[in-house]
Amino acid sequence: MLSPSLAQEIAGDTSAVIGFNVLITDADGMVIGSGDSSRVGTFHEASVEVIRTQEPATHNASQAHQLRGVRPGVTLPLVTSGRAVGTVGITGTPAQVRRFGLLVKRQTEILLRESVMLRSRLLAERAAETLLADIASYDPRVVEGDFLVFRAAELGFDLRLQRVAVAIEVSVPDAGPRRQGAPTRDMALIRSELLRTVREVFADPQDIVASTAPGWIGVLRRLPARAEAASLVADCRRITDVIAAQDGLTARAGIGEPAVSVAGLRDSWQDARDALRLGARVTGGSRVHLIAELRVHQVLAAVNQPARRRLVELTAATLRAQPDWPVLRDTITAWCESGFNLVRTSAALHIHRNTVVYRMHKIEQLTGRPLREHRTTMALYLACLADELGEGATPDEG
Repeated sequence: MLSPSLAQEIAGDTSAVIGFNVLITDADGMVIGSGDSSRVGTFHEASVEVIRTQEPATHNASQAHQLRGVRPGVTLPLVTSGRAVGTVGITGTPAQVRRFGLLVKRQTEILLRESVMLRSRLLAERAAETLLADIASYDPRVVEGDFLVFRAAELGFDLRLQRVAVAIEVSVPDAGPRRQGAPTRDMALIRSELLRTVREVFADPQDIVASTAPGWIGVLRRLPARAEAASLVADCRRITDVIAAQDGLTARAGIGEPAVSVAGLRDSWQDARDALRLGARVTGGSRVHLIAELRVHQVLAAVNQPARRRLVELTAATLRAQPDWPVLRDTITAWCESGFNLVRTSAALHIHRNTVVYRMHKIEQLTGRPLREHRTTMALYLACLADELGEGATPDEG
């Protein structure tokens, strides 16, 4: 709990402030920090009794002379959680240094507690990172799901609760050369700030939040009973908006499907990442993407590029040659996704229904296929989605 590096930092800084040498020992009475570096590594005999009794002690010159490694001054116990973990001593005549004793003791204990809390938080973050990584790469042939459930329980997480994976991608656009004298942003600090931002929104004790890679934050969000997708989308938008308000940062979020098992969470995480990649190609400027709205795109992306290219060429070649191909493609997509209903299609496209009829007539003339024959229209629909995906749209396996 009391590391030599921390002890030396505290002893050196405190000695400089009060003008008297401060030394810190461990629970065995060994000096691990001192304003006088020559005393580091020596034995401080007076500390043994102070640690045992948890009571301060003072020593004048004659008393100190009889104890090994002790000089005149005051020695006080460092106590945390009811246990003495070391001592802090101040060198000088007791009358001079006694007034600093309680102040130095309290300040050292505060710094020690803060260090322990920071170390505990870092260890918890590291454990959450490892847990999320193991869930993302879960293979039942390598490790049993119950083992991960047990490990999660040790960290306070119940993987049997319904959760949904959220993948958040943060990027720093290239802003060109930095102005002379402009402050640089420490990446570790940015990462810490981003994690804090996400945890402020996903604040349920059962929400697992961790950094998964540079620029990536993963969340296994616990879903309360009767939770609505709109609420989760709103939370993700809040996060992306807050991150976007920071200088030079942009963020997007992908949302998977609910799951109640380790295998389901693995799939939900992969779905969330797929939603990010596919959503960037087919949903314009939106910053939040749901895999539930991109399932057909996900299936198409899993098909190799030559097969997708051949589908587009054989099904929509004449349409793709038209100058208004993007408009025609959007019309076909809206027609199919609106249940082949003229009114809903015009509402989805925000155009008059007569305009939809004109476009559909043009499409039928160019393709020689009536759009009310659903089997052939669905093939055309898939070709339009494949064209939206373009080249290199196959999601990775990360």
